[in-house]
Amino acid sequence: MLCAPLAVAIGWRYADERADQGRWARVALSSKKVRTIYDLAELAGVSAATVSRALAGKSLVSSATAERIQRLAEEHGFRPSSLARNLRTRRKGAIGVVIPLGHETTQHISDPFFMTMIGFLADELTERGFDLVLSRVIPKKDDWLEKMISADRVDGFIIIGQSDQSAVLDKMARDYLPMVAWGAHLRGQIHCSVGTDNYLGGLAATAHLMDRGCRRIAFFGNPQAVEIRQRLDGARAAVSARRPGAELIETPTHLAGELTAEDIAHFLDHAGTPPDGIFAASDLIAITAMQVLHSRGLTVPGDVKVVGYDDLPFARTSVPPLTTIRQDIATGARQMVELLLKRIDGEATGSVVLNPELVIRSST
Repeated sequence: MLCAPLAVAIGWRYADERADQGRWARVALSSKKVRTIYDLAELAGVSAATVSRALAGKSLVSSATAERIQRLAEEHGFRPSSLARNLRTRRKGAIGVVIPLGHETTQHISDPFFMTMIGFLADELTERGFDLVLSRVIPKKDDWLEKMISADRVDGFIIIGQSDQSAVLDKMARDYLPMVAWGAHLRGQIHCSVGTDNYLGGLAATAHLMDRGCRRIAFFGNPQAVEIRQRLDGARAAVSARRPGAELIETPTHLAGELTAEDIAHFLDHAGTPPDGIFAASDLIAITAMQVLHSRGLTVPGDVKVVGYDDLPFARTSVPPLTTIRQDIATGARQMVELLLKRIDGEATGSVVLNPELVIRSST
């Protein structure tokens, strides 16, 4: 008769010990650093698959379980691994942004146009959950892009400027879909591009100079790059339409800093009669030209009228403010990202050609 109470007491003791062990196990789990979905699954008492579905918002998990898992994740500062997510979707989570400089090896990423475009691209890509992997390439062989694609480190490529590499882009675009370039569009082009109608831009810039009375117009730029060559073609067409009495002086000019100034200074020192108008293939060249003109005692727009190309932010604050051809860089960046994402998903897309806009300021 005395054994029963003892058995009950022993049963209570064992039950209390098991309860204590459970409490201590939960305490140990709650104090453990939650690094993976497996840690969180152990803490929540469910499978890792259930945790994955709950954090992804899948309806296969009950709302009560999903809320509990999400609450535990928040309490422990757990964030799903982007690497794990990318493995499930077979995505890298990164986009390669490449600047090829076959035509101008001295140009740098710090060029204001590149920095402006990269800024807009970074905003567009990060808002969509992608990292940006930036590369500046000096092509020495035609396989530079093939090697980058073969490395398989990114989900796709955005090429800023075709430089003199259009044939390379076309070759790779035959078999590689997720690639979009900023730049010109040529008849028969295979690769996808987004850019301004450079021919119309050059036409508008030069026609404006002639409307302002200019008859001896200098073009500064490097026409080895297809975009700049199209701007020059537009300038030629504008002058041809106004002959006789108009002259276009084509002056190959570097796109990088001190070399640009040296090229312009050399032209002015040997040109005899200075031009009365300048169409610069970029805003940076235009600003440099105004500085060189000032050093020669020539005024803008009194002696020489100047038009740039791009409408970068400093064009509005230069002295005098720069008349230029505006490229909608923000819209261009957004269009490139949207097209690239479609191409990553396997959808072939066409190219986009944006309209240029003449922005008249005090330099003309």
